[in-house]
Amino acid sequence: MKVISKYISRWFMLGAVAISALVLSSCEDEPDKYETAGGTPEVIYIRTPERPDSLLTSAFLGTRIVLVGNNLRSVTEIYFNDVKAVLSTSYITDNTLFVSVPNALPTDLTNTMYLINSDKDTTKVPFYAQIPAPVLSSMACEYVKPGQVATIVGDYLLSYETSPLVITMPDGKTVTEFESLSKTSVSFIVPEGCTQSGSISVTSAYGTTASTKFQFNDERGIMFDFDGKTGLTNHGWHNRDILSDATSITGNFVQLGNGSTTMSATGGWNDSQFAFEYWCGDWGQDDPYIPVKFNGTDKKLTDLVDFSKWEDMALKFELYIPSTSSWSAGSMQLIFAGTDLVTLGKDVVQKFPGANNTFFNSNVLPRGIYRPWESTGSFNTNNQWVTVTVPLADFKYGMDGGAATGSLNAESFASFTLFVVGGGINGVECTPIFKVDNIRAVPFK
Repeated sequence: MKVISKYISRWFMLGAVAISALVLSSCEDEPDKYETAGGTPEVIYIRTPERPDSLLTSAFLGTRIVLVGNNLRSVTEIYFNDVKAVLSTSYITDNTLFVSVPNALPTDLTNTMYLINSDKDTTKVPFYAQIPAPVLSSMACEYVKPGQVATIVGDYLLSYETSPLVITMPDGKTVTEFESLSKTSVSFIVPEGCTQSGSISVTSAYGTTASTKFQFNDERGIMFDFDGKTGLTNHGWHNRDILSDATSITGNFVQLGNGSTTMSATGGWNDSQFAFEYWCGDWGQDDPYIPVKFNGTDKKLTDLVDFSKWEDMALKFELYIPSTSSWSAGSMQLIFAGTDLVTLGKDVVQKFPGANNTFFNSNVLPRGIYRPWESTGSFNTNNQWVTVTVPLADFKYGMDGGAATGSLNAESFASFTLFVVGGGINGVECTPIFKVDNIRAVPFK
């Protein structure tokens, strides 16, 4: 044992000496070790990493750029406006410095890059950190009366003392009263007299954007406003209540539920209370050999709205759910169908199928599903109207909430059913009220 220990000790000592020598040698022999230089940096030009011959005077937030010049190892900090950038010494040489324009927004806009050296001296370089023009994604409610609060949701809704945010309504009036303002939303009072429908424009220091995904008081693609504009209303097996009360947003609305009828936790079938149906085609002839007609209030929705580019459209409507009648079970199933699946009238000449509820009671016909309570447990609109938007490209679900096996085309939009039922997810028993208005199909890109 002593002999073995002796040899082990000897090898251990030799190893330790070797490691120590290696460490000392590596510490003394690092010709490429980064060292900050003294003096002042000089930037001759700025380019992209991909193109050495490019010249930049500006770049969007998050963009990688290259400073080209002299004595760039003297740089210890860089600020774009008042936002500090992250430096990596692995990407700094005497003549080049790679850096990304910070994503954070400046509070003091100077359009200047500040290079700070080890002596804390500052070199200023004119450079415009580009911020995108406002992004306008949606309105909380697209129908807002003058004097009431409207809210736009988006991004880069930026306002500065020297360049305040400007909101221009469709009639050209500008907003003067703001309730709240952040980078991603702005709430404001709709100016007096503003009732004209159309796009809203928002201007910041970085550009102007007109809304394309929504319009104020949107009148496009209206199918059901329940005030007689299209003449279309209940046209199926059930006559939903068409009402007007103190909560009305634009006159009449259709109501599903009454605040006392229970919806089960599974969203059980109750089309007598929770379904609105418009099935095209006239109904009343006794002779099935008389062809079904699609005129006037019996018309196909495809004769009212152009669905030729349906994949670039969205279904929209305004919704009001009282806080006293919250929704916590069932899925709002949004179902379009062609005349091959349902018509109110039936004939043996043109072979139209007639009224039925089997066309949607499966996982074949794709439909949209709206179920906001799923993430919160319960949902109401806080006693105000909101705009619901469901892109038609998202109409891909079956009755049970899974993927539908069928497909849609431009002729699939002749009839419409809105039915709160099932959907494959259990909730909590409730007695909801749904007030729905201004059902429309509009461009959505």
